Amino acid sequence: MTLTELSRQTGITMANLSILKTNKAKAIRFTTLTAICDVLDTTPAQLFTIRPG
Repeated sequence: MTLTELSRQTGITMANLSILKTNKAKAIRFTTLTAICDVLDTTPAQLFTIRPG
């Protein structure tokens, strides 16, 4: 799925999705995370990995 399609389906702006994609976000709103998970039919645990240190 493209960012454009994800933006259209979630209502999240392309700018915000781009910030998330490039790891420039310092935080993510629960509503944003929920919208992405709903569209991708996934859970937050499947989207993130924990890096040591």
